[in-house]
Amino acid sequence: MDSNSKIYVAGNTGLVGSAIVRMLKRKGLNNILSSPSSHWDLRKQYDVERFFEFNKPEYVFLAAAKVGGIMGNKNHPAEFIYDNLMIQSNIIDAAYRHGVKKLLFLGSSCIYPKNPKIPITEDQLLTSELEPSNDAYAIAKIAGLRMCRAYKQQYGFNAISLMPTNLYGINDNFDLETSHVLPALIRKCHDGKSNVSNDIGGPYTLPITLWGDGTPMREFLHVDDLAEACYTCMERYEGENHINVGTGEDVTIKELAETIADVVGFTGGFNWDTDKPNGTPRKVMNVDQIKSIGWQPKISLREGIESTYKWYLENNKNY
Repeated sequence: MDSNSKIYVAGNTGLVGSAIVRMLKRKGLNNILSSPSSHWDLRKQYDVERFFEFNKPEYVFLAAAKVGGIMGNKNHPAEFIYDNLMIQSNIIDAAYRHGVKKLLFLGSSCIYPKNPKIPITEDQLLTSELEPSNDAYAIAKIAGLRMCRAYKQQYGFNAISLMPTNLYGINDNFDLETSHVLPALIRKCHDGKSNVSNDIGGPYTLPITLWGDGTPMREFLHVDDLAEACYTCMERYEGENHINVGTGEDVTIKELAETIADVVGFTGGFNWDTDKPNGTPRKVMNVDQIKSIGWQPKISLREGIESTYKWYLENNKNY
């Protein structure tokens, strides 16, 4: 890619897509194409065909997807599998047929089994059952990476796939119905600061109720680090198999909640609802492959939470 390259960022207004756009602009790559949903429905093959025919992108970052947390996956599984299958299939196929030089598809670490060997290596894909709470989304993402591999094998199309761990950062979704765990905790802790009791012994901040028991371990990657990984792989990776992107380090949900509470200034503590599911007990990825091609994460978890909360304070009128 150079300053004249026409680069299409599908999903440019979302968490990942907007980070990729910021990264490209920092590198002087400003010929960036987008497909506003008001004009282009990426679930419709006709719209995607017209977009590629009219705009003729040379490089594609496929970050468009329907995403959400446990509640979103539980309540809308049909939308998660249909929308994601349609979006990615339309874009990958159109990119191949319209002569795109290289496409990068972004999946998710939820493609891996419910109880994987830790740390999770790329070859554990499809070795045992998925986590049922988000299997519709996971199956769609597995289909996407397999489609990239198939198009490379059969047609020689230069398509690569990255599987990032749990992401967060600027432009995240803080809607409690559809958000992931880290932004949801930021929102709950922020709102919880105003939930004060004046009963005997008060005033004091009331505790927040959280799902599970706090013991599951998760890995978190700031989205700006992912954007840099995308650039590195666009420049240096040509393999047909997907590649993990993460920090290689994990924390318990309890530790995460306590860190967020400290950053936000929430002092009410937490009640853990053990009748609700924990999800996968532990999930941290092996990132040896991507580190071997020259990428390293730079943003610590606390630093990332601090900048994300700052952004939330400046933009929370939307929630």
